[in-house]
Amino acid sequence: MSERPTALVTGASRGIGAAVAQALAPTYDLVLGGRDRAALDALCAELPHARPWAVELTEVTAADVEGIDRLDLLVHSAGIARLGALAETPVEVWRRTLEVNVTAVAELTRLLLPALRAARGHVVLINSGSGQRANPNWGAYAASKFALRAYADVLREEEHHEGIRVTSIYPGRVDTDMQRDVRAQESGPYEPDRYLEAGSVARAVLAAVTATPDAHMTEISVRPSAGPTR
Repeated sequence: MSERPTALVTGASRGIGAAVAQALAPTYDLVLGGRDRAALDALCAELPHARPWAVELTEVTAADVEGIDRLDLLVHSAGIARLGALAETPVEVWRRTLEVNVTAVAELTRLLLPALRAARGHVVLINSGSGQRANPNWGAYAASKFALRAYADVLREEEHHEGIRVTSIYPGRVDTDMQRDVRAQESGPYEPDRYLEAGSVARAVLAAVTATPDAHMTEISVRPSAGPTR
């Protein structure tokens, strides 16, 4: 049985989630969650202490986490963004955005709380600058990220006595496939030199989880040194 701590990372098939997995790989046994099994297998082939966990997060049940009895770190990185003016955003977009970005996070965390409590573990939620400031055409996404912020704050207070730490990380724009899709929705140019690298967000995760025992990093904001802030 491995003596390394265990981390489960959602959205690990690409972007920030994959970067977080790579940053954690030297010291953690990894459970890498996502829908793209081929991409997960390819990443796990690079990381000797990783195994794929191919799931649809909105449909996770207790059976999917069976066998995870102790969990040192849970990183929520999966999410979606559908932009549009409020007057043009149908109910289906609201429901799907909240289901993926909030409800799935809450349910997976609930299912894994016994394992997190056993390890006095850490929950890291990759939020967004849109979870701190709402902008036009970002209504559904910003609402989901504000809700995720509230969820993290409540989880932190409720589970503090169990020794669980909870960190929200608020990145600005990041050079990822998701950002390419966002820029396409905005009909704007893709400018990776003006965005954060996914690895920079991963290093913020490392800063939170390697903090000294007397320090609880509850919120970390990371912005590009040049470029848009949200």
